[in-house]
Amino acid sequence: MAACFAVRTEVFVGEQSVPESIEYDAYDADAVHVLALGPDGVALGTGRLLHGPAARAKTGDPAVGSLGRLAVRKAARGLGVGAALVRAIEAEAVRLGLTAVDLGAQTQALGFYERLGYAAYGPEFQDAGIAHRAMRRPLAGSPGH
Repeated sequence: MAACFAVRTEVFVGEQSVPESIEYDAYDADAVHVLALGPDGVALGTGRLLHGPAARAKTGDPAVGSLGRLAVRKAARGLGVGAALVRAIEAEAVRLGLTAVDLGAQTQALGFYERLGYAAYGPEFQDAGIAHRAMRRPLAGSPGH
């Protein structure tokens, strides 16, 4: 968890000026966290999956997980780390029996998520002072898909 939090602090708090007081929340305790490590063992990126009651609070549907806090260190961007993290989170969502994954994408990252099969829906909204759009991707291999 310390490595996940270090990446999030570097990217969200340091680069994007998200207040540290809102970067970490009660959802961290029950979320599934993923961590990408380089060949030297250094953390390159992280993300989390909310499921169960936490996901229901975010998505309104207990069968839909919530992907969030996806962060890749600047030096590792463009290497496929973010896509690998998303796919690892989706694999865990399928393992948990979820049918889809929702996320709130920063508008500058919409193209990244669209390339991974996510579709935007609803109006733009602000989160931590940053413009976002809601996105969803049905999961192949999940019940009914």
